Amino acid sequence: MGRRKGNGPGDRVCLSGRLQMLADMVTGGNRLVDVGCDHGFLSIWLVSEGVCPKALAMDVRQGPLASARGHIESFGLEDYIETRLSDGLEKYCAGEADTLVCAGMGGRLTERILSADMEKVAAMKEIILQPQSELPDVRRFLRENGFAVIQENAVLDAGKYYFAMKAVPVRKGEPNGEAAGRQQLYDLYGEKLLMGRHPVLRQYLCQRRRCVGKLEESLRSAGSQKAETRLQEVQDELRQIEAALDFFGRAVTEVT
Repeated sequence: MGRRKGNGPGDRVCLSGRLQMLADMVTGGNRLVDVGCDHGFLSIWLVSEGVCPKALAMDVRQGPLASARGHIESFGLEDYIETRLSDGLEKYCAGEADTLVCAGMGGRLTERILSADMEKVAAMKEIILQPQSELPDVRRFLRENGFAVIQENAVLDAGKYYFAMKAVPVRKGEPNGEAAGRQQLYDLYGEKLLMGRHPVLRQYLCQRRRCVGKLEESLRSAGSQKAETRLQEVQDELRQIEAALDFFGRAVTEVT
């Protein structure tokens, strides 16, 4: 979400941490299409700050789109930002934008939106995603559909972790970043975040290790067959967490 700072012609939009993370990943000079634009603050910030010359803000819901239109008009940006009612990229015309942002929705919905109009997606210079769930599936989907993740970031915003990724189409014969034996770990937590030893990912992993560890203790004492099956899953996750924390060095302490 964003908010207005000031109350006059010099007004600026202050973005939330998760939206600012997305804005910082957009390549300057690119035209933007924001699918699931909500209240339109991302488009407003990118255009008003001179990052994007034009933007197309789209949403499947009339309410948020009307709100976005009102905010855009209040900033006097209606000549630079167009709003459009659309289910995913259905009403988008190929060539209208260079950067696709798809954020604030579940991973399965993200995949559905991309799959429904893959030709349009493949024509983008870059796509920036911030799935709220099923991140490993989204990373795998990108890899299997000819995209390479070139940048990732993470932020803790209002008590919740958000992860974003920027991907570009991979040219024929160009390596897509796969590494045998580590791909599952990269899908789970993000290759760029792991290789860059991102501090927010480290914090997330430490908190997740603590939570999953408590669950493991509870399941050990349950004694049922169902609990035993779940225990195996939990122990698998703990092994993956420990493998991810190895990227940060051996002496990883708890983070509260």
